[in-house]
Amino acid sequence: MPPVTIRIGLVGAGFIAGRHLDSLACIDGVTVAGVADPRTERAEVLAARSGATPYPAWEVMLDAEALDALYVCVPPYAHGPVEEAALDRGLPLFVEKPLAADLATAERLADRVVEAGVVTAVGYHWRYLDTLEQARELLAAAPARMVLGAWLDKAPRVDWWARAAGSGGQTVEQVTHLFDVARVLVGEVEDGWAVGSRSPDGPGDILDVCTAALRFGTGAVGSFANSCLLPRGVRIGIELVAPGLRLWLTEHELTVDDRDGERTTTAQVDPFPAEDRAFVAAVRGNGEDVRCSYAEALRTHRLATAVAAAAADGGPVRLP
Repeated sequence: MPPVTIRIGLVGAGFIAGRHLDSLACIDGVTVAGVADPRTERAEVLAARSGATPYPAWEVMLDAEALDALYVCVPPYAHGPVEEAALDRGLPLFVEKPLAADLATAERLADRVVEAGVVTAVGYHWRYLDTLEQARELLAAAPARMVLGAWLDKAPRVDWWARAAGSGGQTVEQVTHLFDVARVLVGEVEDGWAVGSRSPDGPGDILDVCTAALRFGTGAVGSFANSCLLPRGVRIGIELVAPGLRLWLTEHELTVDDRDGERTTTAQVDPFPAEDRAFVAAVRGNGEDVRCSYAEALRTHRLATAVAAAAADGGPVRLP
């Protein structure tokens, strides 16, 4: 028998939403029923790619469509009301990172998720890289003692990104991926120190340079640096140093340097379809490969927001 059709609504019609729509369209028994975005032309263009119905607002879509799950792909500042409305309806949720521009919103929603008891997943897609799994296997024999994360990039050209109230800043909106990978490969952070600054001609009101020194519960130490002042991305990834081993992991490849020399492996798994298949399987009740639930993502968001807060004042990283 063919699988029961899962009807999914998509809130947000930006680039990431498009990645999810394209991969969902390739899963048997999945229909993207509606796409909602206040920029109606974007909703119409994206909806046309899958035969979905475009909507000018998520409220209208939730009232009009009989959905089995909801994807929330909105800017950080827009999280909150849409998740609450979905949870009121008992809808499984896929939420794109970060969970919010602040911590309080994410903490409130996490409590609501527990009350609703629904399936959740969060788009920390690096967790589905086959190269990350290779790195994990290598580190099992030689745990990391040092972590060096870098996100040296340009500022995205969207008006909300360069405003702290809109994005939470680069640490919360982008570097959160590196913190998440570090948690997977090294463990939980206990404390640290961070400092950042903003140049007079920097974008918006966010810090355009930031660095943090962190101590992990394993005894490993880490340094994470980010900037959005460059004309293009020049270094985005995480380096791990272990006895006799150095790893450099990006979204696209893994470099291993050990006693056998240096070698680079290109990622063979597209993580977006992988995480979408895992979420759909969980919604159907026959899959256990959701690698980042809302509760798990909250741990990463707590770290990112703590580092961002410390960097703004130049002080200790205080984790809740």
